Amino acid sequence: MSNLKSIYFYFLAIQISLIKFFKKIYFTTNYYNQSLISKTPQQFYFQPNPFLLSAIKDYKKYSFRISEIDPNIFWIKPKTLGEQKELHSFLWLSLIDRKNDGKSLQKLISIWMMKNPKYKRNIWENSVLSKRIISWILNADIILNNGYFEFKRSFLTQIIIQANHLKRNIKFEKDYSSRIEVLTALLLTGLVFKEYEENYKIAIKGLEKLIKEFFDQDGFPLTRNPSDLIFFLKYLILCKECIQDAQKYVPEFLEEIIKKNLNCIKEIITPTDQVPLFNGAIEEDLEHLDKLIKDLDNKSKDRKKVMGGIKKMRFRNSQIFFDVGNPPKKDFSKSYQSGPLSFEYYLDGVKIITNCGFGCNISSKAELLSRLTSAQSTLILNDTSVTKFERNKLINKVFGNSIKNTFKVFDFNFEEDKTKVWTVASHNGYEKNYGCIFKRQISIDKSTNNLLGCDEIIKNKDGKPLNYALRFHLYPGISAVKTIGGKSVLIQLSKNKSLVLTVYEEILLLEKSIFLGGNKILDNTCITISGNLVNNNKTIQWEIKKNI
Repeated sequence: MSNLKSIYFYFLAIQISLIKFFKKIYFTTNYYNQSLISKTPQQFYFQPNPFLLSAIKDYKKYSFRISEIDPNIFWIKPKTLGEQKELHSFLWLSLIDRKNDGKSLQKLISIWMMKNPKYKRNIWENSVLSKRIISWILNADIILNNGYFEFKRSFLTQIIIQANHLKRNIKFEKDYSSRIEVLTALLLTGLVFKEYEENYKIAIKGLEKLIKEFFDQDGFPLTRNPSDLIFFLKYLILCKECIQDAQKYVPEFLEEIIKKNLNCIKEIITPTDQVPLFNGAIEEDLEHLDKLIKDLDNKSKDRKKVMGGIKKMRFRNSQIFFDVGNPPKKDFSKSYQSGPLSFEYYLDGVKIITNCGFGCNISSKAELLSRLTSAQSTLILNDTSVTKFERNKLINKVFGNSIKNTFKVFDFNFEEDKTKVWTVASHNGYEKNYGCIFKRQISIDKSTNNLLGCDEIIKNKDGKPLNYALRFHLYPGISAVKTIGGKSVLIQLSKNKSLVLTVYEEILLLEKSIFLGGNKILDNTCITISGNLVNNNKTIQWEIKKNI
């Protein structure tokens, strides 16, 4: 069945690639570019708040002066594809000196419009083009201030030409991240130009459809990626703020999904004001959302609540984030990391046990490595990942690095009594190939605040010998050494504070690992419990406690 699906997606990828190829040829024709020209707006109906741009791209404590840059070489300096897209998206407009850079900015944009009046690959890619329109509209006050009539007219014409291109091709955009960018750009053009109010209606209708398709009933993305939750929320808030600035009625569905998104973040936000590193998440500061999250008046009384497949468990100064969700459907799996029943552990606001994070901000190789089960704090058998990923380059190019096979997480339960808080779940990801079920129980002892784990490998059938490894990735900067007895590891948090991880009747190793959750590769340490089994079940009990 898996091979049949791969064959289907392969031929579908060929069809989509051919259509895109011929479309790009058509886009470069004079006929197409002439067809994009329509009525130039007379003026901006209102000026949106330019500081809303920082919600999309926050460049902390960094700025520059365009007046100090030679505009004649600004667009011809050699750049990588990523740098080129970043430059032509114009998100860097949030960095400029708004008091002194007006004239220099006009000259810079004039040169851009002269060089790029028609469709160009990469520069006119939907995501880049959408960000450019958003950036231009949000900064129109400084761009147009004291500008000549011809410049103003050319600038407004270019916005409409590019918006018309988006409007014609949005139905072909399958990537949800790019689609919300396109819809935001169209919404803005419909708000600021009375002549193009139809764009606003198209965007609102498209947003409502996207929300129904992309989010679950709690408002969590079906990708199960916490970083997707942050990304989409930023654009939804931007849309809401601009609608309010234009003194229009904010649709109920938009208010509702933003509230749900914020509640999701509130449920999974870590003590370090970040999201847990599951299923494509990266480290990103949520400081700008703090006020919105704190203003939520709804407090969930359901202690068993699971948000986006993530169960948060806490007692006093201990917090556990436990991945108990099923893998997403193939269409939503391009950022999925195969780490079912992995967990992250915080004590006194410090992250101790982590997953490796998603390497998307580093390189494609780092991203590939971060998708492996071994990059998560969970079980692996025979050095294989729980899920297989599409290896065909054409399928990956069209659909992203989607998963090929699926599995189920089951028997999830959460309980609390006077002595402990505990949660348990199982998955059958290794059942087909190795006849094994993995069951994990994690608990916090209320009297000692110790973290207790019980991992079971349950064999449903006899078979060949298996090697197993339980990995506990330590957060970068935390060191560890084995004790003399070899059954424990001393985890050094600071000069005067340490923990001890203890396991009995098992081989315990310290390995070098890498952390991929930021913008560069960091070295860290991994504690590994490993061994072999043939026909018997295996129970591994471990404990993390304060070193006294």
